[in-house]
Amino acid sequence: MKIIKPAKNKASDRQPKAVPQRIPAATAPTDTIKLQKFLAQKGLGSRREMEALIAAGGVSVNGEIAVVGDRVGTDDVVRIGKRIVRSNLKESLPKVLLYHKPEGEIVSRHDPQDRASVFDKLPHLRSSKWIAIGRLDINTSGLLVFTTDGALANQLMHPRFEMEREYAVRLLGKLTAEQMTQLTTGIELEDGTAAFSYLAEQGGEGVNQWYRVILKEGKNREVRRMFEAIGLTVSRLMRVRFGPINLPPRIKRGQWLELNDKEVRRLLSLIAR
Repeated sequence: MKIIKPAKNKASDRQPKAVPQRIPAATAPTDTIKLQKFLAQKGLGSRREMEALIAAGGVSVNGEIAVVGDRVGTDDVVRIGKRIVRSNLKESLPKVLLYHKPEGEIVSRHDPQDRASVFDKLPHLRSSKWIAIGRLDINTSGLLVFTTDGALANQLMHPRFEMEREYAVRLLGKLTAEQMTQLTTGIELEDGTAAFSYLAEQGGEGVNQWYRVILKEGKNREVRRMFEAIGLTVSRLMRVRFGPINLPPRIKRGQWLELNDKEVRRLLSLIAR
């Protein structure tokens, strides 16, 4: 969202209206959080996007236009336009949901071709929305993680955190020792160099051979493009882990599982390390 600074008023005899200045408290209550963080936790966007929305006058707290830096507590009424954003700081844990994506579904809410979407399968939320942590292309299956917390999503996805993505890959053909070295030292793609931090054989039958690979980034179709660059075709691709989260065997394709409070706290603890 682009923020346009107001132009300076030309000299005039008319007295400008006094703008009320909000005087911050000397110490913020411990049971409040910054407004932009609260909105991000509700899944309404990143903190930066929420700061821009607040600065543009799009958010009110208890009937007053909010400013960046405002804090909110459990008794405050937060609105974006006419929509009330419920504040329940006593239960501030984000929602986290694991989904076993089958082939044939896209990771998008809107599609001109009207293809099946992973969002069609997720439980409905009243005052927030599910944020997909990373993407999988239509022909790739496996683990997708969703949350309502924009800050958590950013921490898991941002390249500087180098969250590992682990995949099971079935190839039409077997890798040579030279090809395995290429894939782990660096393959030149059109958008830069890519390399697996881990690559191991997992067996197979006939021309179909399985491998486990790990990446620390999430470029578009990166795994497939790396193998295509050395002349091999990926016949099946499945993500089995994202960062500290493994795909639970009990989640069948097309099914989801929401983490309980204990599991969410453990996840947040692992990420903090």
